Amino acid sequence: MTVPPADGQNLPVAGPSACLVSGASGMLGAAIQHALAARAVPVLQLVRRTPSAPTEILWDPAALPAIPRADALEGCSAAIHLSGANLAAHRWTAAYKREIASSRVDSTSALAAALARLRRPPQALLVASATGIYGNRGDELLDESSAPGSGFLADLCRQWEDAAQPAADAGIRVVHLRFGVVLSPGSGALVRLVPLFRLGLGGPLGNGRQWMSWISLADAVAAMLFALDTPSLAGPVNLTTPQPVTNAQFTRALARQLHRPAILPAPGFALRIALGQMADEALLASARAVPARLQSAGFRFTHPAIDQALAAALQ
Repeated sequence: MTVPPADGQNLPVAGPSACLVSGASGMLGAAIQHALAARAVPVLQLVRRTPSAPTEILWDPAALPAIPRADALEGCSAAIHLSGANLAAHRWTAAYKREIASSRVDSTSALAAALARLRRPPQALLVASATGIYGNRGDELLDESSAPGSGFLADLCRQWEDAAQPAADAGIRVVHLRFGVVLSPGSGALVRLVPLFRLGLGGPLGNGRQWMSWISLADAVAAMLFALDTPSLAGPVNLTTPQPVTNAQFTRALARQLHRPAILPAPGFALRIALGQMADEALLASARAVPARLQSAGFRFTHPAIDQALAAALQ
């Protein structure tokens, strides 16, 4: 049975059988659960605490087996893996970089192996990744055929995507969701930026010329559903708008929406002193990524332009 999508644009072909979600308490996890519920799709959640509901399944990626009740996953139509430590939660010390890597690479490897062993594995596994895989590429236009870059984030994303290989080897369609910056009204980057801009303390990061690949939360969720519903999509898929902007352009757009000036730049050297390696790879790096595979498959964006997206997010 076909269930219409929430936006009425990207038509599904999948039926409403159960979907497994990890990272369900995060911004994207909560949003995709809401969208699946709107389709009447049952959701099973992987949790690391004692389960408090029949729909919650205990897992520990560092344990053997990672999912003691793996039989509960039999017959799921799809799995969406969104777990991962927050990149911006701490300075990137050696210890925190190990935590970041383990939370993504080890968890993906454990889930992919568990799904591969099922008698009735899901048809599709969507795994979060990031446009950080392209590294710092200046003005180069990047699509899914572009080679990975260099640096901690690029290496991490490459290992993250490789970790899903056991699922692909078992015949599961694996999609690597290369997220850009997700613009959400209640979480993510805007939660930190909006209060500063409202106080008139906003401004570009560094010289502001670095490209920023972004996507609205509504389009990110719609793109995930579209990836679930489109059997021809496998491998890397950029979840970014077709209209990336420079950091300076983003700064001006946010200032316009908030009716505030944005004239206080954050110098690159100050960001490096405060944040270390995170500044160079997460804030000052330039990735001009476009969603070539989504667009060629027929996906249509609700918020393709930055002003549209910010207006919707700030309502």
